[in-house]
Amino acid sequence: MSLEQKDVDLLERLIYKNGDDVAVSIARSFERLEERVDAGESRIYSRISDVEDKIESSRQDSADGIGEVKDAVRELMHERMAGEMG
Repeated sequence: MSLEQKDVDLLERLIYKNGDDVAVSIARSFERLEERVDAGESRIYSRISDVEDKIESSRQDSADGIGEVKDAVRELMHERMAGEMG
């Protein structure tokens, strides 16, 4: 049994049609992948921003604590100096 030209044409159309379907499917998969990458990137930047905020808050707390210690030392030194002079 040999293939006739119409059978070959039908097979060729079927292959081309499936090729288009495969290309569309791959394109959609890449679009979904891009959306996931964008969402992941957004979450990463959000978390980095949260970490930066926490670091800045800790830095400010540390600076405030150091300032309080410096004030206490100055006051103690002032009291000592006043006690030695008086």
